[in-house]
Amino acid sequence: MELKEVIRNRRSVRSFSSTPIPKTILEEILLSANLAPSAGNLQARDFIIIEDKHIKEQLCAAALNQMFLIQAPVVIAVCANQKRIAPYGTRGKELFCIQDASAAVEHILLCAVDYGLEACWVGAFDQRIVSKILQIPPEIIPVALIPLGYSTKKSKASKRKDIKELVHRNHW
Repeated sequence: MELKEVIRNRRSVRSFSSTPIPKTILEEILLSANLAPSAGNLQARDFIIIEDKHIKEQLCAAALNQMFLIQAPVVIAVCANQKRIAPYGTRGKELFCIQDASAAVEHILLCAVDYGLEACWVGAFDQRIVSKILQIPPEIIPVALIPLGYSTKKSKASKRKDIKELVHRNHW
C-alpha cells in the first residue's frame, strides 16, 4: 500500500477474530517499530508480546475492563526505557523515552494496516498494575497496550477536526 493510503486506512479497532497472526508478520511489525525515530538513536523502548489468555485477562482488568484486549490474538506492550535514555538526564527520562515509545507505537499501527491487520492504541490502564502483571522493572514505563489481529467487522473512519482549527502560524 502507498503510505498515504495506509495512513487513511488506519482505524482504532476493538473487535478481533481469533485468527492467529503469522510469526513472520509479527516480527516484521516489530522490526518496523524499532525503525521509528529515537532520541540520539538510543532506542529507549522495549516491546512485550502477550499471547497468553490469562495474562490478557489480567491486563483487561488493569485497563478499565476493555474486553477487546482478550479477543486479540496478540497484545503488544510498548514500554519506555528510562535506563537506556539516561544520557539525556531528566528530560530524557520524563519525555524523550516516552516519545521514542510513542513513535514506535505509530509505526506498529501503520505497519499493521499494511499487513491487513487491525489494532488500537490503548493508553487507559493502571501503570502500576500492568507493570506488576508483566514483571516490568522499575526503570521501564508501560506506555501503550496494542491489541493486534484481524477484525471481525469493517470499521468506519472517525470524524476529524478541520485542520484549520488545529494549525497556527508563527504564534498561537
